[in-house]
Amino acid sequence: MTIYFFSQLVLNWYHENGRKNLPWQINKTLYTVWISEIMLQQTKVKSVIPYFKKFILNFPNIKSINDSNVDKILHLWSGLGYYSRARNIYKSAQIIKKKHQGIFPSHFSDVIKLPGIGRSTAGAILSLSLNFFYPILDGNVKRILIRYNGIIGYLQDRTIEKTLWNIIKIITPVHNTGKFNQAMMDIGSKICLPKQPKCNVCPLNQKCIARLEENWEKYPIKKIKKTCPKRISWFIIIEFKNTFWVEKNITNKLWNNLFCFPRFDNEILALNWIKEKKINTKKNEKITPFSHTFSHFILDIHPILIKLSCMSNFYEKNNIGLWYNLQNPQNIGLPRPVQKIIEMFKKNALKRKEYEKQ
Repeated sequence: MTIYFFSQLVLNWYHENGRKNLPWQINKTLYTVWISEIMLQQTKVKSVIPYFKKFILNFPNIKSINDSNVDKILHLWSGLGYYSRARNIYKSAQIIKKKHQGIFPSHFSDVIKLPGIGRSTAGAILSLSLNFFYPILDGNVKRILIRYNGIIGYLQDRTIEKTLWNIIKIITPVHNTGKFNQAMMDIGSKICLPKQPKCNVCPLNQKCIARLEENWEKYPIKKIKKTCPKRISWFIIIEFKNTFWVEKNITNKLWNNLFCFPRFDNEILALNWIKEKKINTKKNEKITPFSHTFSHFILDIHPILIKLSCMSNFYEKNNIGLWYNLQNPQNIGLPRPVQKIIEMFKKNALKRKEYEKQ
């Protein structure tokens, strides 16, 4: 199969089956494509769509990001995970204001220098928004090329990646680059799946080595999964009349710049902190522990609830803490586990209101 025929099959499939109505594909600009590509890093389209819509509604352009602050960016990002992406968007907006007059750059050399943007993401932004000739090599594209060419190796192997870049540069068409790149991502996410690929409807199945060998599991080689390590955290939840004390994390890499309940590595440290702060409480209530899974470890969370009878019992006079209000929540970034706990208290508060009405 010639190089031209490969790209033409991909483009023909795109015209019939490709995704063309995703939120960032409608009235697309460099800005909207940039935001979508950052959100789509390690995150599925289905999960990104509601976050993208809300983000663009609140931040329609780069100026609106610069006029805001990182807390509001993280607030809208809360729950999407990989929060360094949100911080990189804020940092990039500041760089664009300073070096590019507030306009997202259209030169590859400028785009790739922005925080959180690598070779593939830069190529995706410029090709999808402006149809510039830049190939991409995300996880979906890698999987297609490895299976199609029968390449033995791991997705993460640098030698394999170098080979794949050489291949994708050759097969990416000069014309319709954006459509081709979108098609390759769509085929990877809809057909050439990591597990149980739909080879019978793949436009590339005639010459695909994995298909011809009827052994897709061979490509790519799967690394033996390591046992995911576990960590433990103790949350001190201090409640006063439907407000909760949270502190901005400015020292720990985990949930950096997000607001969290006071967090400790063991119960002794947590209880000692309560004593040191002279929190006047006669009873601590332990909430059922739960786990939160990260990409590289599992966090077992043990919450301890302290209910205050008056605000004077606890007050931290500093710039990193605030009382989070359930009824009138502040625009701050919260990690998913903190959101989960707060949602539980919201539901309980609603139940109490309904009970009182009866």
